[in-house]
Amino acid sequence: MPENIPNWFKKFGYGEFIRLEHHKPCCARMIKGDKVFREIEHNCWDTGERMKEMDMTDVSLQVLSTIPVLFNYFAQPAHALETSRFFNDHIAQSVDNNKDRFIGLGTVPLQHIDTAISEMNRCIHELKMPGLEIGSNINGRNLSDPRFNPFWEAAEAMDCAIFVHPWEMMGENEMTKYWLPWLVGMPAETSRAICSMIFGGVFERYPKLRVAFAHGGGSFPATIGRIEHGFNVRPDLCAVDNAINPRDYIGKFWIDALVHDPKALDFIIDVMGGDKICMGSDYPFPLGEHHPGKLIEEKGYAAELQQNLLFNNAMRWLGR
Repeated sequence: MPENIPNWFKKFGYGEFIRLEHHKPCCARMIKGDKVFREIEHNCWDTGERMKEMDMTDVSLQVLSTIPVLFNYFAQPAHALETSRFFNDHIAQSVDNNKDRFIGLGTVPLQHIDTAISEMNRCIHELKMPGLEIGSNINGRNLSDPRFNPFWEAAEAMDCAIFVHPWEMMGENEMTKYWLPWLVGMPAETSRAICSMIFGGVFERYPKLRVAFAHGGGSFPATIGRIEHGFNVRPDLCAVDNAINPRDYIGKFWIDALVHDPKALDFIIDVMGGDKICMGSDYPFPLGEHHPGKLIEEKGYAAELQQNLLFNNAMRWLGR
């Protein structure tokens, strides 16, 4: 995120737009609307600090993406476009200044499809980004909602990689204690996104889409048996928009390796395939892997698999 963000809450007169309050050195408060949201450190906006920490943890190349709370899907389309362009220009400049260290993903106002497609086009063709990051739902609407079909069609045509990150987790307001939205809600929210795209026929209609899902695919890999069984025993409920077994879509999208557990890493490789898992770090936040790639390296996988997990799979997803 940029070090200095306009006060859009004051400018537009509504909403939970984020700005930064730099109240002490190397630290800032994220102000959401008119309330403190969280405190962050300067590695969220300082590329020099990022590169220093990358060097300390043997990370040669990092993909930058917007913090999901900055999607601003709640905003009026023109206002959301203004904020998206601001964040996209910032990421593009950060990459341009450090081409050998960063790759950038854009963000688009998906609450208005035509505007989102226009900004996606700018990200891909003008800013030279390989893809976009989007939320797991758009104002409560699943990614399979027919209104998003023109977006998926355009993304496929532009060869735009898509990174889906959980946000506005289902049930969030009912489980605020113990950090449960992040511990329980996020894995479920990611599976929601994957299942909606499978059952809704998105992957079937747009087979050339390159989509990656965060946090080890959430609960999807561990529950694919239940998902497939439900599809088989209640096709009247599950197969209403796509009659193809959901298991058949394994291998047609990517997930990351951020699972924090060696047995879980073995499991997702076994279920999803070693060629469809990219190293994920969630840097620089607490739930991330503080030494990115360490779990993969400590597993002692064969050299080819390790290199695929650490680098090659991500570059194939990005189309690089």
